[in-house]
Amino acid sequence: MRNSWQKLRSDLERATAQRAMAGTPGRTTQRRIAQGIGWTVSDVVCTCAREDHPFEERHKGFAIVLITAGSFQYKASLKRSMNRELMTPGSFMLGNPGQCYECGHEHGAGDRCLSFWYAPDYFEQLAAGAGARGGRLEFPVLRLPPLRELSPLVARACAGLALQDLVQSEMDSRWEELSLQLAAQMLRLVSANSFSPAHNAPPSAEARVTRAARLIERQPDAELNLSSLAQESGLSPYHFLRIFEQLTGVTPHQYVLRARLRQAAVRLATERGKILDIVFDCGFGDVSNFNRAFRTEFGVNPARFRGSALI
Repeated sequence: MRNSWQKLRSDLERATAQRAMAGTPGRTTQRRIAQGIGWTVSDVVCTCAREDHPFEERHKGFAIVLITAGSFQYKASLKRSMNRELMTPGSFMLGNPGQCYECGHEHGAGDRCLSFWYAPDYFEQLAAGAGARGGRLEFPVLRLPPLRELSPLVARACAGLALQDLVQSEMDSRWEELSLQLAAQMLRLVSANSFSPAHNAPPSAEARVTRAARLIERQPDAELNLSSLAQESGLSPYHFLRIFEQLTGVTPHQYVLRARLRQAAVRLATERGKILDIVFDCGFGDVSNFNRAFRTEFGVNPARFRGSALI
């Protein structure tokens, strides 16, 4: 029986498999799950693959997009030049009004995202309330990697998506709160930190890192260390570490740990099972290490997190 976390990915796998069997071009399906005046939240599933050529699109408003499954390449104009970022689960794609962009799937088919969209006027009011200073309001980067500061919001968003079909009427107000908190936190992070772009790494390096990221996504509870991931990618541990961090924004160890903790948090928020069972299912062999890592990541212990979660 699939747990709530596995369902987030299995829905994407089923869609990409159906598309492959039918032999039809990939497409993007958007399901709006919450909306208000000036904001929307949508569950977006894309079944495109390498043979589907990307096409240029344009952001109509401010976009904060959480990647929940799969991966893709995000190419967009920024500061009068085109930049490219690898988008993987737990990272955020950022977009500004009027910004041109393309999304491609050169190294793996399909992705699933939770898209938070904000009308420009609404976002400017929100930014002012969050303490943003004057000047032109825009995101100065295309992506934020899986960061500890965003982990609680990421877990809440993924849990909300997993629960959406079960408690629709109870979720609408929670999505509005989450959209406001996410925007405010994003503005604080991009203004307080200097995030470096991926420097347009060669396709071969991007393909190797994508392969590793998708392996981690499929089997976060497996024995995944630097040596095994480097071997899977066909690189020396040193070169794999350097390229992985360059393209994802975090080290392989941080990436694997956050993937496991994210899975555990979502399951704690959406399932009634024993905490001990979830700990071992998510790849943690020691409860005390899990408790310590969980508290560091989310600010509370697992039991308290479950008590304040969505269910």
